[in-house]
Amino acid sequence: MNTMDNGNDISQPGLWRRFLSGALPALAALCMSLTAASVHADVYGYIDAEGMAHVSTEKLDERYQLFMRGDATFDSDKIGRGVPGVDVKPNMSSPLMKLMLQHPNLKKYEAMLDQSAKEFSVDPALLKAIMAAESGFNPGAVSPKGAIGLMQIMPETAERYGVQGDRRKTIQQKLTDPKINIRLAARYLRDLQVLFPKRLELAIASYNAGERAVQKYNNQIPPYPETRNYVQLVAQFYQLYQPGGGAANSSGNTDKPRRVEIILPGRRSMPPPTSIE
Repeated sequence: MNTMDNGNDISQPGLWRRFLSGALPALAALCMSLTAASVHADVYGYIDAEGMAHVSTEKLDERYQLFMRGDATFDSDKIGRGVPGVDVKPNMSSPLMKLMLQHPNLKKYEAMLDQSAKEFSVDPALLKAIMAAESGFNPGAVSPKGAIGLMQIMPETAERYGVQGDRRKTIQQKLTDPKINIRLAARYLRDLQVLFPKRLELAIASYNAGERAVQKYNNQIPPYPETRNYVQLVAQFYQLYQPGGGAANSSGNTDKPRRVEIILPGRRSMPPPTSIE
């Protein structure tokens, strides 16, 4: 999460009630197409000699190979219903695909993901997609801008939702708790869904750039390279982690957690885990 503003506090109950009647119970049912600029949905990657995965929305050099292909237009209807547009039919036997589907931390945090998804009526596949794109499944990730944990929650966002530091732990330390981190992300995504009903792509863009940035550009994906690449990547991962999207066909898992480096043109790659004392 790399929200750039805090001007619209959508965590307030009044705003939640205002939009509740128009919200759909599940993100997969959203059906409003993106009518602005096209967002390509190809994803490239490779696993290096040390077993570290590298994923990007561009072919950065000859090592990066196409492993998830999409057509020219992002469409939240197509993502939600699995129709052509975001095509997730890659080679499921490739090492990189196996790692993305079977990463040990997916299984480790699955109960937390499912619980938070149920509590806030968010598709668990979307939470998994956000986790993959934000931290590469790394609970110790801290971004250069201060976003923390699996879902890369900013301390300012946590404060909006009532998380406070105390004598025992600071807000930053509390955000390293996967349960707190995942629950905050699910709650925030629920509120973004309500703020932008039937516009899943805008909820995803807002998670990255902030809801005010989306509103500034007339409820379109902001023209920020990072945000457009982020929407593209989450869209592909979201389809991948839905039942039948690839996860249902995977089995087993890797020996131990391996690092996944997510590189989005327009932002720095995720740094190594940082200890928060």
